Amino acid sequence: MTTLELAVPGLPSSVSFHIHDPETDLVSRRMAEERCWEVFESRLWLASQRAGDVVVDAGANLGYFALLSALAPARAGQIHAFEPAADNFELLESNLALNRCAACVRAHRLALGARHARGSLYRSADNRGDHQVYAGDGERLAEDIETVEGARYLARFCDRIDLLKVDTQGSEFSVIEGLWPLLVAGGSELRMLIELTPFSLQLAGASGRALIERLSELDLPMSIVDHIEGRLEACAAEDLAQWCDNVAATRGDRGFMNIFLGTPPRL
Repeated sequence: MTTLELAVPGLPSSVSFHIHDPETDLVSRRMAEERCWEVFESRLWLASQRAGDVVVDAGANLGYFALLSALAPARAGQIHAFEPAADNFELLESNLALNRCAACVRAHRLALGARHARGSLYRSADNRGDHQVYAGDGERLAEDIETVEGARYLARFCDRIDLLKVDTQGSEFSVIEGLWPLLVAGGSELRMLIELTPFSLQLAGASGRALIERLSELDLPMSIVDHIEGRLEACAAEDLAQWCDNVAATRGDRGFMNIFLGTPPRL
């Protein structure tokens, strides 16, 4: 375990953060090099949070975005972080304790999905942010995990979601399905940051188009996250769905992007 001092735009001071060995993990290596993770997405996440929000981080990995929510100027009402991998979850809890945020973030060593089930997490050998809940197309070691239907599981804590991040390496569609009643309850105030990877979604038994069409039922503005230019680019649902179709139809294309749903914050 290595400890860094991260400099995150939007936070008034540096943040202490535990990572895996940078020599063996891609996410940890990038954080060690850049002293941040996804600079624009970090700014976007912090600017999107409002006082009293119910925040859910699905695929929390080391707890980076959950920690940002805990330290954000706008104080959240609830923060829930879901991470099924044992070694990632250990560092997630350690990072919350290191920053004295353990009391304001509920950490769940679970995967979110469309139903309750026992299953396997198929682990990436060199990127602990790339574990997946389906076998995929390569050899991976498996870890036993529990998956829960998000809305039913979270019903004991909340009746809506206001701010959601989903980065689950292809299982985004099933995560959204499981959370659906809470997303609908969020109404027009709901904000979401989601990774969109047609290749992984297809391996998981869904598709990019299916995910976009389902999300479009929430009737929220959609934007592409342009992390290079540092801006949100408004985009129609059908245009995103067509992009997904094009990527899925191109052999070997593993293109991905982050998308934002909801009213864009001031940045």
